[in-house]
Amino acid sequence: MRPVIPSRGNRGSAYIANLRWYSGLLSKHLKNALRFLDGVTRQQCYFDTGIQKVAKNTTLIMDALKHVSKTKDKTVDPLVVAAFYKFVQLNDLASLQDQIESCCRENNVFGIVLLAQEGINSTIAGPREGVVKVLERIRQDSRFSDLQWKESFATKQPFRKLRVRLKKEIVTLGVPGVDPTELVGTYVKPADWNALISEPDVFVIDTRNNYETEIGTFKGAVDPGLDSFSQLPSWLEKKIDAGEQPRVAMFCTGGIRCEKSTAFLKQVGVKEVYHLQGGILKYLEEVPEDESLWEGECFVFDQRVAVGHGLELADYELCRACRFPLSPLDKQSEYFQEGISCSKCHDQTSIEQKAGFAERQKQFELAKSRKEAFKHAK
Repeated sequence: MRPVIPSRGNRGSAYIANLRWYSGLLSKHLKNALRFLDGVTRQQCYFDTGIQKVAKNTTLIMDALKHVSKTKDKTVDPLVVAAFYKFVQLNDLASLQDQIESCCRENNVFGIVLLAQEGINSTIAGPREGVVKVLERIRQDSRFSDLQWKESFATKQPFRKLRVRLKKEIVTLGVPGVDPTELVGTYVKPADWNALISEPDVFVIDTRNNYETEIGTFKGAVDPGLDSFSQLPSWLEKKIDAGEQPRVAMFCTGGIRCEKSTAFLKQVGVKEVYHLQGGILKYLEEVPEDESLWEGECFVFDQRVAVGHGLELADYELCRACRFPLSPLDKQSEYFQEGISCSKCHDQTSIEQKAGFAERQKQFELAKSRKEAFKHAK
C-alpha cells in the first residue's frame, strides 16, 4: 500500500486512505520501537544481574584478600625475635661463648648475645625452629633452666650478623657490688602496672636513654635525660633521698636495666622499689591499647627500630650518623640527609665527619644495589 495522491475528485477518500497508511506506518514503527525498547530493557536486566554477580564475586574476593592480608605474617612464617636475660653467676664464659655461637650459626640465627660474670643478655632472630633450638640449648644448662624470653616477629632479618661477646657487665651501670641476684626490687606484672603508677605518691622513672624516651614513655613518668645507662646512679643520688623512703617504680625496654636499677636503690637504702616485669615490651604485648598508659612507640635495638602496641612495627628508622630514631616527619627536615645528618645531629659533627658519613652511605647504597641485582639474577 502506498500513499494516495489527492485530486479534486478524491480528496476526501485520499485523506482517509493516507491517514490509514500513516497510521499503519506509525503502528509498525511503534511496534519496532517497543520491541527495541523491550530488548534494551531485557539486556539492561541481564547487565544489572551480571553486575550484581560480579559485585558479589568481587566482595568475596576482597574478603578473601583481607583474610590473606590479616594472616599473611602467620602463614609466611615470619622470623621470630626472642629477647631474654638473666642475672646469674657465670665463671665459664669462654666455653659458653663457643657453645652459643656454634648453635646460633648452625641454626641460621643472628643477633647479639652478651655474657658476663653477672649473667646473660640477648636478642636473637631467625626461623622459629632455629631460635627454639638455640633457646633449648641454653636451657640445657641448669643455670638457665628457668630462662624466660619475650617473642615478637619480623618479616625480614633485623640483624645483619651474629655477635656473641664477653663483657664486664651485661648492662653497664658502672657501680661495683650491685648484684640483682642478692638484692632487687619487687616485680610488678604488666596487668598490675597501671594501678601502681597511677598512685600519686609513686615516683615513676624511665631508666632508658634519651634517644629511646624521645619517641615514647609511660604517662606521668620522669625522664632523667640520660645519654647512657651509667649516668643513672648519679642522677638517682641527686633526686632520691633514701631517708625519706619514697615509693619508686622503674621501667625499661625488656626489664634488665630497671632490675639492676632497683638493686642499686635497694643497696643505698630505699626500701619500697618496684620494676615492670618483662619491661615495656611485655606490657605492650599483654595490655590492650584502650587500657594502656603507654604513650608513643618503644625503641628496640635492631633494624626494626621501634614497635607499638601488640608489638606491631612502628614507622621509624635510624639516623646512621647519630643513631637517633627518625619519624617520617623528622625526615622532612631541611637538615636530614640520608646516612649523613638529621635535625638532632646536623650541628654536632664536623665537615670531615660528614664527608666520612657520605662515603659510608655511598658504599651502603652500592652494596644494596649489588644485593638487589644478585637477587634478580637468581
